[in-house]
Amino acid sequence: MKELTQLQLLQELEPVVERELERHMGAAKEWFPHEYVPWSEGRNYDGIFEGEPWTQEQSKMSPTARTALIVNLLTEDNLPSYHREISDTFGRDGAWGTWVDRWTAEEGRHGIALRDYLLVTRAVDPQQLERERMNHMGQGFEQDHDEMLRSVAYVSFQELATRISHRNTGKYTQDPYCEQMLARIAQDENLHMVFYRNLLAGAFEIAPDQTVQAVRDVVSTFQMPGHTIEDFGRRSIQIAMAGIYDLRIHKDEVLAPVLRTWKVWDREGLSAEGEQARTELADLLDQLEAAAARFEDKRDTYLARQAARGHVVERVS
Repeated sequence: MKELTQLQLLQELEPVVERELERHMGAAKEWFPHEYVPWSEGRNYDGIFEGEPWTQEQSKMSPTARTALIVNLLTEDNLPSYHREISDTFGRDGAWGTWVDRWTAEEGRHGIALRDYLLVTRAVDPQQLERERMNHMGQGFEQDHDEMLRSVAYVSFQELATRISHRNTGKYTQDPYCEQMLARIAQDENLHMVFYRNLLAGAFEIAPDQTVQAVRDVVSTFQMPGHTIEDFGRRSIQIAMAGIYDLRIHKDEVLAPVLRTWKVWDREGLSAEGEQARTELADLLDQLEAAAARFEDKRDTYLARQAARGHVVERVS
């Protein structure tokens, strides 16, 4: 089968975008970030209103919960760069452009709700948070995959990963109101995942070989969009140790179910290149399984040692 150009793919998939946009608009529920913020807990910070400076003792969050919340918020903060990237890839015309703008508007609520909640409840250091926001957004965001199929494959996985990260962070905080807010944000992320997942399912029908190769490329190089956050490596290990997001979750709860939905393992009629990509994809999952098992062994050993010393390390239940 002749390989389709980017323009041809955009044109062939526009009916799918139109259908999924209509489905999304019917499923999406209006909500308001201000309703998830306990404004009565707020008071002035130091500065022009000469309020009370932030100290760590004011936060009800554990250090790991703060880390996860900050990473989640800083990731959401980079929305202008994400908008630019997907707009450049998908274009601004027709159903594609309508989706880009709708997605951006919905995503914008997440950072608003998170920041307001964290500042009102004094869960995080506001000065540190703002400095990190400036640094992170100053780097911008440039996706690894400038080709449309790879971009759609990436966001199919990434939106699901973000949904899980928000949900598990909420549970980990042991703050029922924070959990409620993050659960609401996660509902948006799930609808976005379904849009992109269904869009790529349409791509499998019109260009199966190109699509399976795109999926292979994305799985082999996947990084969360916040990977350029300062000290992200240490923070991601802290998050993984808490069971908020780790390699096991990535493989079993993100990659595996999406690949099953796309029927990647059951498809027939692939070219030699497509079959090779599918074989390589299976090998990548085997490698992830091995890496996840190694990490779990190391984590279990560490937690057992901590328990023996009388130190309890909280995990997502």
